[in-house]
Amino acid sequence: MTDLPAPLVPARRKAISKKTRFEVFKRDGFACQYCGAHPPGVLLHIDHIQAVANGGDNDFDNLIAACEPCNLGKGARPLNVAPESLSAKAARIAEAEEQLAGYSAIMEAKRQRIESDIWRVVEALTGETSIPRDQFQSVKMFIERLGVHDTLDAAAIARGQIHLSARRQFKYFCGVCWNKVRENGG
Repeated sequence: MTDLPAPLVPARRKAISKKTRFEVFKRDGFACQYCGAHPPGVLLHIDHIQAVANGGDNDFDNLIAACEPCNLGKGARPLNVAPESLSAKAARIAEAEEQLAGYSAIMEAKRQRIESDIWRVVEALTGETSIPRDQFQSVKMFIERLGVHDTLDAAAIARGQIHLSARRQFKYFCGVCWNKVRENGG
C-alpha cells in the first residue's frame, strides 16, 4: 500500500449574523470597499478579506462590504493588504476628526475671549460684575461690530456721565456705540 496524502478538507464556513452584517455595512458606509458602488445600484455582500478557504474567519476585522461583482470576482484570492479605499477612508476620517477638534478648540477660545471682553466692558461701564441678560447681549453685539477697544471707549464716555442713573448711563452707552457704528459705515 502506498502512502497517499490525506485529502484536503475545505474550511467550514460559519454563518455571519445579521447584526454583524449590518455593523460591517455601517462601518463601510454601505458601499463596496473595492469599487465604491452602493445600493440600490448593486447588492452588497460580506466578503472575507482572508478567504475562509485560506483559513479566514468571521472576525469583524476580516469582514468587508463588497458588491456582488467584486466579491464574486475576488473569489478566494488573498489580499496582501486591506483595500486602499479602507486605508484612504480611515486616513480621511482621522484628518476630518483632527480638523473638527481644532475648529472646536478655536471656536471655544473665541467664545471665551468674547465673554471676557464683555465683562471688561461691563466692569468699565458699571463697575459691577453682573448685568441683565439683554444688556449683556447688547454689549456683545457692540463688541462684534466695533471691537473691544471702541466699545471700551464708549463705556468710559458713558461712565463719565455721573449725573445719569445706571439705566440711563447704559442707554447713553448704546447711543455712543451706535454713533460709532454709523461713523464706521455700518
